[in-house]
Amino acid sequence: ETVERLQKFVRDPRAGYQQSLSTLEHAKKANPELYTKTSIMLGLGETEDEVRRTMQDLRDIDVDVVTFGQYLRPTEHHLSIVEYIKPEVFDHYREVGESMGFKYVASGPMVRSSYKAGEFYLEHMLKAERKKKEQEQQEQEASKQAQP
Repeated sequence: ETVERLQKFVRDPRAGYQQSLSTLEHAKKANPELYTKTSIMLGLGETEDEVRRTMQDLRDIDVDVVTFGQYLRPTEHHLSIVEYIKPEVFDHYREVGESMGFKYVASGPMVRSSYKAGEFYLEHMLKAERKKKEQEQQEQEASKQAQP
């Protein structure tokens, strides 16, 4: 996937931007417990405003997970790379995505659509769960110590 303006150059013309959003939205409506995920390729000439708009479009339909990776030209017959995205830009998009409410954001030059996204997400959730349990244990201990 890419930003709306570039979609027709990147994807098969039969798979438009709105169709992709509609598919993700339908999946979430059919099963609200389902985690929905999509991936955005960067380096094709998109602007930050376009990336943010795409992220907002995804949040508007309650997409849970988004990944960002560097577009790499597979052959000379494919689109040229317009820009190599700096690691700090990937970090920025991860931070923006997290602040927008995505449950998980994988963002880096070598991240691919399924590149360890599930593994990273599970690791992220396990860490959050452990932290929550630790906090609950600390609160319970503090509560016990406060009792006469």
